[in-house]
Amino acid sequence: MLGYSVYLNQPIDEQLERMNRYRDHGFRRIFTSLHIPEENSATYRERLNELGLWAKKNKMHVTADVAADSLDALCLSLNNVSQLKDMGINALRLDDGFDEKSAVALSNQIAIVLNASTLTPQSLAVMLREGMVASQVTACHNFYPRPETGLSRQAFRRANAWFKEAGLSVAAFFPGDQNCRGPLYKGLPTLEDHRHYSPFAAFVDLLHESVDDLILGDPDMSDQVLEQFIAWDKGVILLHAHPETQDKKLLKTLSTVQTNRPDEARDCVRSYESRMLHLVDTPILPDHHYRPRPTGSITIDNECYGRYQGEIQISKRDLAADEKVNRVGRITSKDLPLLQYISGSTKFQIVWESKRTNI
Repeated sequence: MLGYSVYLNQPIDEQLERMNRYRDHGFRRIFTSLHIPEENSATYRERLNELGLWAKKNKMHVTADVAADSLDALCLSLNNVSQLKDMGINALRLDDGFDEKSAVALSNQIAIVLNASTLTPQSLAVMLREGMVASQVTACHNFYPRPETGLSRQAFRRANAWFKEAGLSVAAFFPGDQNCRGPLYKGLPTLEDHRHYSPFAAFVDLLHESVDDLILGDPDMSDQVLEQFIAWDKGVILLHAHPETQDKKLLKTLSTVQTNRPDEARDCVRSYESRMLHLVDTPILPDHHYRPRPTGSITIDNECYGRYQGEIQISKRDLAADEKVNRVGRITSKDLPLLQYISGSTKFQIVWESKRTNI
């Protein structure tokens, strides 16, 4: 399930616009943190109430990150879980200070999310023996604000493998691309690989890693990226790109929805429509300044390629220059990771990011 984060350091009324925007586009989970400064406890309690009321009204699922002592400042108690549920909190992510016994006791009252970074097979075995039901528990990874501290893919996969084997669902975070959370403002990913991905590329990657709950860690992402999520729901992968030609008619043609051929090529995405439906219906003259085709290059075969003339491709690896191939654009660096997920018969659409040209 898709989710986003709401932090209580900002008034809820200042966040309502984006909360409504995510709700309207299929985000059904909210993550919030109850690690708060004691001097602002009354303000944070009020904001938590406002968030809970909005979530209940809009049928959103709220997970609150808590430490054993973090509720004291809010005048809340884990001995009165019904009060938390009445406020609109649906699940607790247990951070520091919880032993196996207290976690099991809480799991009988409210949905529990365990901290994936500290959970061990031994402690989980104890909790399951004490009556915790694995199918009702999620292991949620941390996000990592400091660059170079996010998880390696190997460690992520190892952890998820045994979580899944034990019957737990898995949650992880992907970074935003605007209004990133301080104090470092470097994104809040679980995987270090994702720190320089677009939010959508990181989301798709987590899906392919069999993550069940995918949460936007930073407060926000751009409308441009949100459009990718909307297209995804329609079965299309949007790819942002920079044009490298001034041929406006060709650029418009290239920006239509296309389909990768079902016989997926090793080296490139091949547009089915470009030749089979004659998407480009005029002769393609050779570009006498033909250039190498690094990963993400958008190309069209020219008349020197005979019957292949007009074929549109996107390179999936670095390819050499070819006088029979014109380079007309390139996928942005943040969206390059998406190319590996355009398998046979996958629909894609190029979105030109600017009018600048690199000729």
